[in-house]
Amino acid sequence: MRQIERYIFRIAFGAFLSCLIGLTGVIWVTQALRELDLITAKGQTLLIFFLITGLSLPTLITVIAPVALFIAVVYALNKLNGDSELIVMSAAGMSPRHLMRPFLTLALLVSAAIGFLTIQVMPSSFQELRDVLTRVRGDFIANVVKEGQFTTLDSGITFHFRERAPNGALLGIFMQDRREAGRTVVYLAERGQAVDLDGQTYLVLEKGSIHRQQPGSRDTSIITFQRYAVDLAAFTPPDADTIYKPRERSTVQLMFPNPDETYYKLTKGRFRAELHDRLSSWLYPLALGLIAFAALGDPRTTRQGRGLAVAGAIAAVVGLRIAGFAAASAAVRSQGAVTAVYAVPLVAIALSLLVATQGNRVRAFNAGVAARLRRFSGAVPVLRARAG
Repeated sequence: MRQIERYIFRIAFGAFLSCLIGLTGVIWVTQALRELDLITAKGQTLLIFFLITGLSLPTLITVIAPVALFIAVVYALNKLNGDSELIVMSAAGMSPRHLMRPFLTLALLVSAAIGFLTIQVMPSSFQELRDVLTRVRGDFIANVVKEGQFTTLDSGITFHFRERAPNGALLGIFMQDRREAGRTVVYLAERGQAVDLDGQTYLVLEKGSIHRQQPGSRDTSIITFQRYAVDLAAFTPPDADTIYKPRERSTVQLMFPNPDETYYKLTKGRFRAELHDRLSSWLYPLALGLIAFAALGDPRTTRQGRGLAVAGAIAAVVGLRIAGFAAASAAVRSQGAVTAVYAVPLVAIALSLLVATQGNRVRAFNAGVAARLRRFSGAVPVLRARAG
């Protein structure tokens, strides 16, 4: 890029970073406040708190970055126009292609970052978040429940222990699982302790018994044990497998799913929509950046208001996002709607380029007409003198 283009790029890039950091920070704080119970109620450390809240940052950035780019382009063009720099650049013969280049470069960089985050980082963050929450659930049993109190861990699960030993072991344990209607499982043990093994959290019970009452039966089966490990992540309804949602699966898993998986058969449309939504996400920063340039790229005097152009650009962005969400929803129901997922941002990009190009042609035509009028007005006194 030339020096003037680097100057424009620095203005737009600085505005983009400011908007991205500011908006992401504000929204992250609001999300983090919802997780304060990790410390206040669940006895977790600050490290776990920041880990869980930090895993939401890739999602926030992918949503906020295109909006921050749009705001940055609007700010940069308004600043250049307010300082009359756009008018000077146009008068000096700077072509619209060179004026667009720094904004297009910034949009391509943002698009590449969004594509990487959406395709690679976000699925990994969702999977890690599930693993961390599983560990937190185990820590809840080990650290939060109070001596001599019955504590509800989840819907239908009740936990109680008599006292805590100096080494952290729980003594006099009572645990009841009534999550399945009509079926009750009660664990009684003299002592127990939470143990992490291969990334899983277990409650190891010693010298106790298990009391099971099956649905429709009034009899209770009792099993005694010397040592028994309860998988805390397995406190789900019987015969229920861990099911990863489409957003928690890698892009490769979405492209090549297991056709025999029951969950995939039931929600094939969601897999399809998630995949194409990821692959098309990088197009939106380009579309938003070009919409802002098409609306505000014209040099105008200070007497010519730009409020209407800004309002039109905002309306176009809102319409674009609504159309994108509608296309993604339609892709869940129909294979043919996949084309619309890509068509929406591509059409916005094409229309923005067309508007910017047509605007440049109109400005060139008006400049030519003005030049001819000036030449004509200068020639009138000469003709009058000759006629006299």
